[in-house]
Amino acid sequence: MNNQSNNQRPIVANQLDLAHIWEILNRAKWSILFLTIAVTMLAALAVLSVQPVFRATTTLLIEPTKNKIASAEELFGLDTSRGEYLSTQFALLESRELLKTVVTKTGLTEQPDFIMESKNTFNLGSLIRSLKLTEYLPFTMPSDIAPAAPPTLDEQMDFTLKVLQRQVTISPIAKTQLVRIHVDMANANIAARVADSIANNYISGQLDARLSMRETATSWMSERLIDLKDKLKNSERRLQLYREKENLVDIEGITTLSADTLSSISSRLTDARKELASSQSQFQQVRQIHRDDLERLSSVPAVLSNLGVQQFKAEQAKAISKVQELSRRYGPKHPTMISAQSELASANQSLRNQVSQVVSGIEKNYLLARSNEESLSSSYNNNRNEIKAIAKKEFTLRELQLDVDTNRSLYNTFLGRLKETSATTDMETANARVVDPAAVPSKPIKPKKALIVMLSALLALMAGAGITLLADALGNTFSSVQQIEDYLNLPVFGVVPFIKRKKRKALAKSFINTPKGVFAEAIRGLRTSTLLASNNDSQQLIYITSSVPGEGKSIIASNLALALGQLKETLLIDADMRQPVLGKSYDLPLGCPGLANILAGTATIEECLHEKDGIYIISAGAAPPNPLDLLSSPQFAEFIAQMRSRFDYVVIDTPPIQAVSDALVLAKNADILLQVVRSESTAKKVVESSIGQMLQNRLRVSGIVFSQVNDKKSKYYRYGKYHN
Repeated sequence: MNNQSNNQRPIVANQLDLAHIWEILNRAKWSILFLTIAVTMLAALAVLSVQPVFRATTTLLIEPTKNKIASAEELFGLDTSRGEYLSTQFALLESRELLKTVVTKTGLTEQPDFIMESKNTFNLGSLIRSLKLTEYLPFTMPSDIAPAAPPTLDEQMDFTLKVLQRQVTISPIAKTQLVRIHVDMANANIAARVADSIANNYISGQLDARLSMRETATSWMSERLIDLKDKLKNSERRLQLYREKENLVDIEGITTLSADTLSSISSRLTDARKELASSQSQFQQVRQIHRDDLERLSSVPAVLSNLGVQQFKAEQAKAISKVQELSRRYGPKHPTMISAQSELASANQSLRNQVSQVVSGIEKNYLLARSNEESLSSSYNNNRNEIKAIAKKEFTLRELQLDVDTNRSLYNTFLGRLKETSATTDMETANARVVDPAAVPSKPIKPKKALIVMLSALLALMAGAGITLLADALGNTFSSVQQIEDYLNLPVFGVVPFIKRKKRKALAKSFINTPKGVFAEAIRGLRTSTLLASNNDSQQLIYITSSVPGEGKSIIASNLALALGQLKETLLIDADMRQPVLGKSYDLPLGCPGLANILAGTATIEECLHEKDGIYIISAGAAPPNPLDLLSSPQFAEFIAQMRSRFDYVVIDTPPIQAVSDALVLAKNADILLQVVRSESTAKKVVESSIGQMLQNRLRVSGIVFSQVNDKKSKYYRYGKYHN
């Protein structure tokens, strides 16, 4: 037996194989094409049945600028220069109140598409009534007994508004003040009317809102003006009462006069204090000396500075000098001396009197300076207090005057605004205008029939391809040679196409019945692979088996034997004693002896050997009670040895491996062991299990025969016309 490693091939790593993907898609091309055509037709029918929708568009210009004529908006804090203003206006265009006005003016509640319970409103009851299914229902519907109450006006309006809100789209144009109002409806004329109505009613609403705002502002300012007038009168009355109470005529003049007087007194007070300080110093000098101490008193600078004192002091000095001079010549009682003494006494007395007068004058000057300083200080304090009182009154007066001025300014401002607003009420202009009114659309915006049909076809094609690839990836069967080789790591000897509408007898002889057909060419290919798999020129013992019944092993065995019979003598043996089919395929007599009779010894080989269509055939013979015992007996080995020596090729049709273990016993002496796998039928795990069983029994599987392959799906038969 050949080494098992001869037929083993390295496993190819998983990678994207475009050829394999194309093969998978090519096999399912008709299914994909049918799905694509079916979906495309359904999409076309659906698109044709959909009611077309027309779009009418009105272009509106919204100018977010302040009105320079009147400024009532400023009273309410409206700033139309902000970006939020335009966003607010866009929201107002979709507001329920505006659409309600449009519905009322255009009469949409009477249009079929906007009536509740119309054909566009889907519910189970309307569907049953539209299809007249109530005639076939075994029970009575509530609507058959009493019809549903018609919707109220509010319900109808609410329904109409909801439908209209879905049909209206506001689309601002970037970096401009333009906005487009789109209305999508089945009726083109109504769509254009509604689009224009939304724009016109928006403009009218803005004008009404501005006029209402101005009326409200005027009313508010009028009421506020009355209050301001009362406040102004009250403030003026309080100011006047205060003037009268404080006897204030010219507060500024009084304040100036008092300030000048205070300054003058302050200057005089300074001089008086200086004089007082000088007088006080002199007074302190003489006050400390006794009045009789003429010598000390006369030496005081304030006294000595007196001219009279200086004169009398000179006379005293002259008299003293005279007395001293005469005393050296005369005695004390000399008349001249007495006269000189008398002059000296008279000079002293005159000096004493003069000093006394000067001292008394110093005292009087001190007392006068102190009295003057006290008088000026009192006057200064009184004047300063008076100025403080005047300043306090001035502050109160100015506060009252400021209140009057503020109230008067506010009153005049409101009065001017009121007159301005009242004068410009009739000059109000709208902040928006229609730039491009809606035209009646001639072409529907949706559905885009061609696009939908094309997309449906494309999606169906992609879905079909995806489903095919997914089914192949998740499939549990083999659909290509590449899958078999990758999964089982075994070579494929041949790919046999599927032949429809033929009986088993015709299938067993298809090789000779249609020698130029695709099937015959596939058998020739299998024959070539089988012959090339041989390592020597000895007779070939070829066993053909499968995993489960119905995979076509008997038909392949028969046709392969016919193909080999064209080259050399070939024997075909039906070893499937449980379900034999080859005897019937070759019209052998019913009950003719076969393999079972040979092994049981009830018939000879010559009696069981039949020549048909250029080959020899041995049928299964009579069904034995236990075929496995016969196939395991020495007689079978002896029989095989005889057939080897007599025929060039021996093809043996064995039972399925998963059904019974007969094939495992039969294949021990095989030169070539072929496993038949049916395309898109036999599970991968079943085939893998069968091969695993043979490997466990040390049986080498030479290769796989891929049977019943759809020739229209397989690339192996794209040249079928050439063979035909």
